[in-house]
Amino acid sequence: MMSRRDSAEGQPQAEQDEQNEQDEQNELSWTAGPLDSVSVTAATSLALQSARSKSSLSEKSTENEQKYDNVSSHVWSDADYDSMLETIEKVESAGEIPNNRPSWANKTEYLLAQVGFSVGLSTVWRFPYLCFHNGGGSFLIIYVFLMFLVGVPLLLLEMAAGQRMRQGSIGVWKIVSPWLGGVGVLMTWSLFYLTQSLQSPLPWALCPLLENSSQFDPECVRTIPTVYFWYRHVLNASDKVEIGGLPVTHLSVCLFVTWLITCISMIKGLKSSGKMLYVSVFLPYIIFFFLLIRSLMLKGAGFGLKHILSAKVSALYSLQVWRRTGNQLFLSLGSGFGSFTAISSYIPRSNNCVVDAFIVALFNLLTSVTAVVFVFAIMGHYATKNFEKCYFKNAEEVRNLVVAGVLPPEASFPESLYQDISATYSAWVSSLPEDIRNVLLTYLTNCSLNEELKEVMEGPGVALVAFTDIVSVFKRPAFWAIIIFVFLVTLGLSTLMGIVQGIITPLQDSFSSLRKHTKLLTVSICAFMFLSSLVFVGPSGSYYVNLLDDYWASVPLFCVLIMENIAIVWIYGARRFLADIIIIFGRPIPPIYRWLWCYASPFVLVVLFLSTLIHLYLNPISYIAWNSSISNEVDQSYPSWMKILLIVLIVVTILPIPAYFLYTLYTVYFSASKTHSRTTVTFEPEAKGDILGSRPRLHSRQGLKKMSKIDKKLGGNLPAM
Repeated sequence: MMSRRDSAEGQPQAEQDEQNEQDEQNELSWTAGPLDSVSVTAATSLALQSARSKSSLSEKSTENEQKYDNVSSHVWSDADYDSMLETIEKVESAGEIPNNRPSWANKTEYLLAQVGFSVGLSTVWRFPYLCFHNGGGSFLIIYVFLMFLVGVPLLLLEMAAGQRMRQGSIGVWKIVSPWLGGVGVLMTWSLFYLTQSLQSPLPWALCPLLENSSQFDPECVRTIPTVYFWYRHVLNASDKVEIGGLPVTHLSVCLFVTWLITCISMIKGLKSSGKMLYVSVFLPYIIFFFLLIRSLMLKGAGFGLKHILSAKVSALYSLQVWRRTGNQLFLSLGSGFGSFTAISSYIPRSNNCVVDAFIVALFNLLTSVTAVVFVFAIMGHYATKNFEKCYFKNAEEVRNLVVAGVLPPEASFPESLYQDISATYSAWVSSLPEDIRNVLLTYLTNCSLNEELKEVMEGPGVALVAFTDIVSVFKRPAFWAIIIFVFLVTLGLSTLMGIVQGIITPLQDSFSSLRKHTKLLTVSICAFMFLSSLVFVGPSGSYYVNLLDDYWASVPLFCVLIMENIAIVWIYGARRFLADIIIIFGRPIPPIYRWLWCYASPFVLVVLFLSTLIHLYLNPISYIAWNSSISNEVDQSYPSWMKILLIVLIVVTILPIPAYFLYTLYTVYFSASKTHSRTTVTFEPEAKGDILGSRPRLHSRQGLKKMSKIDKKLGGNLPAM
């Protein structure tokens, strides 16, 4: 077999020089062009090509492989880095030819897009509830540990892949993902609350009156107005998931407006979405800061905050707690949805994505912890109020017992103690004679502050109820309600924009004709998502959202993350990928990332994936439903047909991965066999100057001369890691 240099030796010198100059220009243009996304199938294709080409490697290539092995064995040394960077700079600067791919206007818009996607309603929606029911401070400890052990490395992996390869993810199947509809519904609920905030008094401040009556609705009287309004007016929830119905009108309208706003924000691509991000990211943080300060000033807030600090040691050893924490981490952070890769593909390759990964992770962590502090402070306040109501109810009961003659007059509750009943009630009961106290306790309710907190923290909608409750402490509740729900709407908008961007980018990268019709593509995706989300705004729609959130989303997500990790780190090569990051911003990163990518991340992901499957297999799936007869939340088991639906959703979401893998495997095998039958094929290793700039390729003998001059400049070829 002839190498590239051998194929050019028979030409006249002048003709060869002219041809080489033309070939160099073509090659540099090819080097600067966008590269394919890294996927399992693509990496497998490379492996197949490499395997078929081994028999035709030239002696020159073998020498270069040995030379490269010596370099790669010392990949962490400063001298090798300097040598690699010197060569990289020459090739990158020579090949930096602009292409037609759009880019963010500035680094700020890019970071806002990444943070806005990562920090969404799911961060505020589920995190406080899970924290309370999974060990409090222990949950936070596990979350922070997993964040830096697995979350940040995988985040960097996705950002670096999109940034270097200038392509979105291959996960086009996410278009039909039910999770996207569920995310849109969270914003829909917030939008409906925003519309209801435009009236005074606020509709959730008091129980409504019965029609043609002066009596309050007994269903509301048995609970608190905010909870009643949530289940009865916002969700119009049925008592069971089996009781369905047509989509609720007001939620359907809000859902349409949600996707309309998302569509308008992205209709002009990065130009419109980039400017919208200044509002949808900065505004929520400003509002959230003032809400946090106000919540900490409430009576009883300190009691709620104690539960954050009181970590349960037993939770640290619970596999279920680790599983729930891992689920929340990846659903909240957003890894695996393809959006980080898509957003990063529009930033220059020289961008420092390591710092960006830490910025996004820290913002996500900061927002999660802030949401916990806010919700726990609010719920601690309302637990304290309910606790005092329990004491007042007991004091009133004592008065009635004295009037009825059941208790002597000396058992009466003193009027002077009403001013600070929570501090004086227990001391008063203890001061009563033992015989009177024993009789008294049989008539009184046992008041417990811990039980009151547990009761108000029930249900995944606790965060939204907390936001509706806090407005009562402000002087102008209607105004502050508008501010609060503008905060929630804008928070959800930035997440939806990131998700839609994660769909548009891989579609346009896979089908170049769609790049000319960005507006039509954006409208089509948003219209499709609106129609597919209508199932979540019916009377039992919130129970479907819980099914996706609690049971469905984590299984496909872990599967995607595992395959993504294996494809880039093990098939593509962790050492090779690290060399890419050197190309990205011109200096090495700590070698610990290689260890995290190769061992820690796959191990944690596999454990979480298997534990989730085991949990689904061994335990019945259940949801929290509203029981209108007792005005309380109750645990219900999903019917058997819902379990079948869950399995179908999981299979449908994961199926495209092996299907596309088999399709590409067949295509590569068929095309390679056909090519081999027509011409002699030789496998040429990569150029040293761009270790990941291009992948190993099959070259026919007629095309071997095209890389000769670049080979002479770079001084040889180096194979992939």
